[in-house]
Amino acid sequence: MRNVFARRLKSFAYALRGVAQLVRTQPNARVHLLATVLACAAGFYFSLGRMEWLWLIVAIVLVWSAEAFNTALEELADAVHPERHPGIGRAKDAAAAAVLIAALGAAVIGVLVFAPHLATLWQ
Repeated sequence: MRNVFARRLKSFAYALRGVAQLVRTQPNARVHLLATVLACAAGFYFSLGRMEWLWLIVAIVLVWSAEAFNTALEELADAVHPERHPGIGRAKDAAAAAVLIAALGAAVIGVLVFAPHLATLWQ
C-alpha cells in the first residue's frame, strides 16, 4: 500500500515538473499564466457567482490543457524528426490551432462573465 502511495506522489511530481517546464520554456504559457492570474483576481474582485466561476475555470483549464498538448506534440515531433517535414508541420499547425481556438473561446467566456460586472462600474 505504501508503494502505491509513493508511486502516486511521484506521478504528481512529474506532472508538476511538466507544468513548471511549460511555464519556463513556452512564452505563450506565460501569457496564459498572466491571463489566469488576472481573470482570477477579477473574479474575486467582482465576487463571481458559482456558475460564473465554473465557466471561468472551464475556460482556464481548456486553454492550459491545449497549450500542454501542443507543447507535448511539438517536443515529441522535434525529437522524432528534427528536420523540417510537411506532415509534422501540419500536425504542429493543427495543435497550435487548438490552442488558438481554446484561447478565443476563453476570451468569449471572459467577456460573457465579466461584461455585466464591468458595466456596473460605468453606471
